[in-house]
Amino acid sequence: MRRLFRYISFYVGSTDRLLWISCLGVSALSVVLLLGLRHSGLVTSRQVAVQGLASMLGVTAALILSRIDYRWLASLYRLYVPVALFLIILTYFFGIQRMEGVDDRAWLMLPFIKLTFQPAELLKIAFILFFARELERTPAINAPLNLMRLCLIGALPTVMVMLQGDDGTALIFVFIFAAMLFGAGLHIKYMAAAVVVVALAAPVAWNYYFNYEQKMRILCAYDHTIDPLGIGWQQYTSRLSIGSGQVWGVGVFADSHYYVPEIHNDFIFAFVGQALGFAGAVGVLALFVIICARLLISARRAKDALGRSICVGVFAMIAAQVCINIGMNLSLLPVVGITLPLLSAGGTSVSVTYLAIGLALSVYMGTREGAFLER
Repeated sequence: MRRLFRYISFYVGSTDRLLWISCLGVSALSVVLLLGLRHSGLVTSRQVAVQGLASMLGVTAALILSRIDYRWLASLYRLYVPVALFLIILTYFFGIQRMEGVDDRAWLMLPFIKLTFQPAELLKIAFILFFARELERTPAINAPLNLMRLCLIGALPTVMVMLQGDDGTALIFVFIFAAMLFGAGLHIKYMAAAVVVVALAAPVAWNYYFNYEQKMRILCAYDHTIDPLGIGWQQYTSRLSIGSGQVWGVGVFADSHYYVPEIHNDFIFAFVGQALGFAGAVGVLALFVIICARLLISARRAKDALGRSICVGVFAMIAAQVCINIGMNLSLLPVVGITLPLLSAGGTSVSVTYLAIGLALSVYMGTREGAFLER
């Protein structure tokens, strides 16, 4: 027992306590919010249980990963990269839709337990580890040939996810790729060139890539009079829900709550605004700001380029999802099906987010002698 206490004391003294507290706070709030939605009959007890179980499994995985040398984990790319890519390929043949009315088939049904799994989430972790390794092994990233090779590496998972029909997750890969390149020292001239290319490609994508529904989602986000009872209905009800909470909210366990489609998942922030009001919404934002800030601090204190790139990748993954999801809820951005990390209901999203946190904690603890388990 004394040895266990010494181990706990060592871990608490070595890890990023503020990052842990913030993540656990978001997870605890998630379960409480889902219980409130269960009270109103908007989610099932099973969904609450899955969220709680996924959070516990994710925390356990993060604890284990944080005690394993991230350099060794990155060296296992021959194992995790093929598995992640193979699972994505399986979705092309056996993928299912999470709900009716969406055009992506990005989920696989796990046998026997009747739960779905989104392989693209696991691919995020594989990409962050592998791309961080490639950036470390490519010191002259601004050399044209080296940069072209890195761009091809970044394009592969993005295109594979787009072929699933999941443009929202593909966008997250773009942000991760861009942030990791920037953190590795990409020259500003290439960033400027990328902005120009995106600006030139936008009208081409609008005319030849986006379908009618995608165009309408973009237009509805910026003109609320366009189809408010159709494609714009989700964001219309989200604004009503957030506004109904006013300053302090109506309470998590109020007798009834305003219904928003996918209020437990992509639009959980609308329920935060409704149940906890403006004050609660600001509190949730503060927790995410702390998480992102601690990830950047871990990147800064990393003792090598590999650790720095891993933390930047995890930061980009979480920060991009937070910005896009809240932008969707506030009708500042079109709906693209992005969850709010650790808060939205979804076992895959929660578990993988904790895996990413575990990697960042491994980098943080890597500066402490004896922090890693012996292999």
